[in-house]
Amino acid sequence: MSKYFITPEYTTAEEIKRVRGLLGITQKEFANLICCSKLTVERWEVSDGKITGPIVLLLQMLEDQADEIDKIVIPNKSLPIRLWYMYKNKKCTLIDIDETKQIIKIKNFVDHLQFRAFGINENPSMKDYMEFLESRVFAESRDKLKLILKDLDLPFYDPFLIIEKTQGRMAEDDFWIQIER
Repeated sequence: MSKYFITPEYTTAEEIKRVRGLLGITQKEFANLICCSKLTVERWEVSDGKITGPIVLLLQMLEDQADEIDKIVIPNKSLPIRLWYMYKNKKCTLIDIDETKQIIKIKNFVDHLQFRAFGINENPSMKDYMEFLESRVFAESRDKLKLILKDLDLPFYDPFLIIEKTQGRMAEDDFWIQIER
């Protein structure tokens, strides 16, 4: 037995503008949200015909879940260093750091604790942060440490510097760290 859905067959320029207004975002921001070009959004919004395709369902979902959009907005960078804790190509946790002032701010983009950099901890300390970095690199007690550091062109053991070189990738999992300065 086939399943049928109440998804409208098409949408209109007015509907796209209305939902974009409901979300309070520009054409460019809307294009980024739905992974298309700004030109596509502009074309839709001046169209006087029926607009079909995946945008119809997506528009319905965005309207129904407009308050959920804030959960996926990336906050402006306010601290010197930004790390993204990633699982494959999915952004899981945003970590903003000011090591000199000992400030750490995080935002989780996933609900599953296993995919969060600090698990259940929503307010990690600098100690938690350092332990997290250490968990993403080889141990300082590792055999032939000096040779490994030489291969990485590092003068001494520092988890952050190692992550800059290795992206915190480990052989046994698909998590990694992207660093922005």
